[in-house]
Amino acid sequence: MTGAGRLVRLILRRDRVLLPLWVVLLGVIPVSYVASFKGLFPTAASRQEYADVSMHNAGFVALYGRLTGAGIGELVAWRAGFIPVMIALFSLLTVIRHTRADEEAGRSELIGAAPVGRRAQLGAALIVTGAANVVLGAILTAGMLGQGLPVAGSLAFGAEFLLAGWAFAAVGAIAAQLTSSARSARAIAALALGVAWVLRLAGDISAVGSGTLSWLSWLSPIGWVQHIYPYGGDRVWPAVLTVLFTAAAGAAAVVLLGRRDFGSGLLPDRLGPATAAPGLRSASALAWRLHRGLLIGWTVGFTALGLVFGGVADGVADLVRDNDTMAQIFARMGGESALVNTYFASIAGMLGLLAAGYAVQATLRMRVEEATGHAEVVLGTATGRLRWAASHLAFSLLGPTVLLVVAGLVEGVVYRAIGGDVAPTVALGGALAQLPAVWVLAAVALLLFGVLPRLVPAAWGVLAACALMLLVGTTLQFDQWVLDLSPFTHIPHLPGGHASATPLVVLTAVAVALGAAGLYGLRHRDIPAG
Repeated sequence: MTGAGRLVRLILRRDRVLLPLWVVLLGVIPVSYVASFKGLFPTAASRQEYADVSMHNAGFVALYGRLTGAGIGELVAWRAGFIPVMIALFSLLTVIRHTRADEEAGRSELIGAAPVGRRAQLGAALIVTGAANVVLGAILTAGMLGQGLPVAGSLAFGAEFLLAGWAFAAVGAIAAQLTSSARSARAIAALALGVAWVLRLAGDISAVGSGTLSWLSWLSPIGWVQHIYPYGGDRVWPAVLTVLFTAAAGAAAVVLLGRRDFGSGLLPDRLGPATAAPGLRSASALAWRLHRGLLIGWTVGFTALGLVFGGVADGVADLVRDNDTMAQIFARMGGESALVNTYFASIAGMLGLLAAGYAVQATLRMRVEEATGHAEVVLGTATGRLRWAASHLAFSLLGPTVLLVVAGLVEGVVYRAIGGDVAPTVALGGALAQLPAVWVLAAVALLLFGVLPRLVPAAWGVLAACALMLLVGTTLQFDQWVLDLSPFTHIPHLPGGHASATPLVVLTAVAVALGAAGLYGLRHRDIPAG
């Protein structure tokens, strides 16, 4: 571990923007739910009615987990049930970024030339990620205490979040030892997270039904942390189980690190063909080869979201039937439309944010190609810079379209299949309306890549700021001019709301202008950037 302290400072320096953003954002969002639940359900009877419907709705259980009570704290902890998955994702990506990705890019070799121990880089990544999750848990605990909620429940709530991050930081550390590619390591760790979430989902849905498969949730670290049940059970032993898993997985990562060669992984690399296929002779074909795995993975994820959101829609009418306040809130979100339409309109904003995440990732693939030296090889041929960039930007623009079409159609089809009276294409319109805002964020990423390539991580910061304003901006009473900085603020609430083409056209024009500026900068700067 020689030199780990200096590597910790290096990681904090490199992630000085992105790390605080996701820590603060994910720590603040659940706190905003307290005021929302108090406003929507001011009496114990109304909260009990909401809980009775929610705890038996398979869609809500799939999305948030099991609800065990009707107290404000229990409702908030349940409503935040998907956030541990997001924390786990950020944690595993952070560990892989500062281990396998650095090793693949050659930075670890430079670091290793100094007096640095073999385990120092892995240790530093785990220390920083673990400390970030502790800060996140402390922010959440302090916020809930500030809302007047019980101390024990607030501590348990913070522990749920930080333990989810710890567990999958260790999973990310193991994945970083298995393969020589950071991309493959991310895929392995993300797959493990997806399996854990599906096991939790299947077990909890079974528990509210026959219960025959409820044991599946106990195979998942996500299931363990959610079974702490803050403000309800405040169980300690699921937390202890998660800590033991984290320690075992972290120790396994250290052992695996010592059993592999530097620069390689434990899993053997698959040899490619001796000659490239004829279909790889163009920049577009190469871009498809690089992006197809990412696009397929995101499409599967959006399909799953469509299934869950479509299933939840059936319970919306039950939730608001006897609650005038909640009915008014839904009505304000979508004008005078039906409640189910306004529900789809609110979900469309979330889908838009997620699609923007894919768009940013696809755009920044160009930076990865530049940093690894692959872009120089391609540009050394007859392929020009703009043609090379266009081959990647096609996925930044068309990829989100595919994702939103899939999610919107699946939502509508599922809702119609379970007895809904809304056409399957209704949700599709609201999802596609998010595209101009998604393109604006992709254009911001392109602008940073073309003009300020060293600052491309700031594109994720812009996305996080938009998420903060969309999810909790109104609850935290941000000024309107602050909310207007997000392109998602200007998207019409569809289906059901007033449809206007003007904001969509303006946002598309902004995306074109920002993208053009980025391409201009790309044409006139050095590759690789100095």
